[in-house]
Amino acid sequence: MARGSELDETVAMPDAINGGRESFERRRWEDACAQLSAADGDTPLGLEDLERLAVAAYLSGRDEASVEAWTRAYHDCVQLGHITRAARCAFWLAFVLLNRGELGRGGGWVHRGQRLLDDGAGDCVEQGYLRYCASLRVAFEGDAETALSGFAEAATTADRFRDPELAALARVGQGRCLIYLNQVAAGMALLDEAMAAVAAQEVSPTAVGDLYCTVIEGCQDAFDVRRAQEWTAALSRWCDSQPELVLYHGQCLVHRAEVMLLRGAWSEAGAEAGRACERLARPTSQQALGAAHYVRAELHRLRGEFAEAEVAYGRANLSGRSPQPGLAQLWLAHGKVSEADAAVRHALDEAEDTVTRSKLLGPYVEIALAGGDVPAARAGADELSGVAAIWNTPMLHALSSHATGSVLLAEGEARAALIALRRAWAGWRELEAPYEAARVRLLIGRACRAMGDERGADMELAAARSVLQQLDAAFGLVPVEKMPEVAARRSAAGLTDREVQVLKLVATGRTNRAIASELVISEKTVATHVSSVLAKLELPSRSAATAYAYEHHLV
Repeated sequence: MARGSELDETVAMPDAINGGRESFERRRWEDACAQLSAADGDTPLGLEDLERLAVAAYLSGRDEASVEAWTRAYHDCVQLGHITRAARCAFWLAFVLLNRGELGRGGGWVHRGQRLLDDGAGDCVEQGYLRYCASLRVAFEGDAETALSGFAEAATTADRFRDPELAALARVGQGRCLIYLNQVAAGMALLDEAMAAVAAQEVSPTAVGDLYCTVIEGCQDAFDVRRAQEWTAALSRWCDSQPELVLYHGQCLVHRAEVMLLRGAWSEAGAEAGRACERLARPTSQQALGAAHYVRAELHRLRGEFAEAEVAYGRANLSGRSPQPGLAQLWLAHGKVSEADAAVRHALDEAEDTVTRSKLLGPYVEIALAGGDVPAARAGADELSGVAAIWNTPMLHALSSHATGSVLLAEGEARAALIALRRAWAGWRELEAPYEAARVRLLIGRACRAMGDERGADMELAAARSVLQQLDAAFGLVPVEKMPEVAARRSAAGLTDREVQVLKLVATGRTNRAIASELVISEKTVATHVSSVLAKLELPSRSAATAYAYEHHLV
């Protein structure tokens, strides 16, 4: 009898197999994986249980175990003469490998499955599944036009065979490609259509999680914040119903952290990003791990925790997520304007598609202005305005107005700047993005002052400062520190030499005890100096003091 035939299912540790099957049906993926693996260790699993093991292993974050199980299932199918079923196993192998970035291995399984079908299967829905994976590989390689054509062929096959799972996967692929080809409205419509199959429960758990995450990423690419938040909430509900789900739960936590970061719920965002790092640490090939580290880096940067931010950006980079533009913004906060400028320009030069360029243009404009290159900032703001006009999403309009207003202010066009900045502020408020809204109000205050409206300027600056202090946004306060009247008050206040020493040590992250030990003074004296520094500089926290120290090149 062939190893792994259907008849073997009745002889391999019935208790473990039955328990594994029951856990599989109840979507207890880790338990299903453990029990089926235990049964398989005694007697090789039959084909259906081997496929269950492959799915459970993947969803519980054990990629290699899943690949091994699907490979065995493939060979068993070939030995039993189940050609189309073998091709379906080849599809899932390619799906797992491609989605974790192994394009060579994944592509190999596409070709292997296709060869099987070409040798004797004829017309079948598996042709469409393999066409989908071939297109997925092309998309990952950056050829959106070719991938779009392939996804369309897969969708046609799905419709002909009335296969809702393949139809959903293929249409999401089409939608993502259309977004990258600047056909945003058509792309978003396809994403919405594909998710109807998810709502109707017509898709398997492996595909459901992929569809949710891919659609959310598509919404983020199109700067459609509202849709991204809606689908993130739906993904959260789906993940919460399966506590042992590792793979997509980790990605869900990343998306939730990104939403919270935008909305100013920074403590919650940090907690979610931390949980995501823990969830995603086991399948180390997960690119979502890089996104989780990037969120943590952004939080550290905004709070003025610069050393921690640099470490987190490095971890994001190691996990496959570019550290830009956040790392360039971190260097700007350090006062390293030339390094920040070089980094963001290099990233922009390498960005060939509109999606990637649009994510870099806002920081590029800010950094160019900090370096005094107003023409470059104008070019960046104009490019962003052009994208916003075509894509027509609220977040892009807010970003564009923000960038345009800041450039107009630098060009001495305060009245025109004020109009653009008011529009940006309204947009950020509508999107419930308090940090961005407060940053715009700092610029509005400068515009008001340039027009001679001192009271209006004071009101805008006070409102912005209040929000930024509530957020503990140390980096966000930097533009306030540059205001002439603020600088004058600080100069008059004057720090003693000892207070400057303490400030420098605070900025390096040392505790009061460590500072006391280094300066050979008591902790109580250190606490007094810290309080005095914060009072004299009108700063709300140690993190704000850290930002001030870096901004004024004290460390």
